[in-house]
Amino acid sequence: MLPPEIERFLLCPTPPAWIEQALHHQDILLIDHANCEKKAASTAMALLFRYIERSELQYRLSRLAREELRHFEQVSALMIKRGIPYRPVSASLYAQRLHKHMRSAEPHKLIDTLIIGAFIEARSCERFYRLAPHLDEELGHFYRSLLKSEARHYEGYLKMARDYAGAPIDERIAFFADVEREAILTPDKEFRFHSGAAA
Repeated sequence: MLPPEIERFLLCPTPPAWIEQALHHQDILLIDHANCEKKAASTAMALLFRYIERSELQYRLSRLAREELRHFEQVSALMIKRGIPYRPVSASLYAQRLHKHMRSAEPHKLIDTLIIGAFIEARSCERFYRLAPHLDEELGHFYRSLLKSEARHYEGYLKMARDYAGAPIDERIAFFADVEREAILTPDKEFRFHSGAAA
């Protein structure tokens, strides 16, 4: 079940056209999913080194990085089992569309980074939920098994953003919610895990 707080957090559901594309491009779906797990671990590690004075961030993100790498290993195992070779695929424009609005001065940069992290995790959770009923039993079960961890990552990022802001951030969250909705509804030329429906 998709946590209701995530459904409220995201301003739009994944378009049905994207789900159709995912079903027709399951090799790219898994390859890009594996890439996303590596990127998520890399982002967590980068924050660990950048903000060493933030004790809660250190604890939360070290755990998150390990979990993301474990997910990468699980996706890779499924790819091997299904005979899908790992090959380079370009990144979607989704994260770029969010990051271009990130402020550069601290502590605003950290807060925006954490808010963006919350949206990426929330959207991943939502996509696993939307896709699972349409997939074969093995892959559908795997994607449903990821819902709790993705929801937990979303909650962790959002909690840290609120804790470190020192002031209400509802307006900033609302701003990125609009940006995220536009990123999901903007047509993309290529199918990716976080892409909009291909043009």
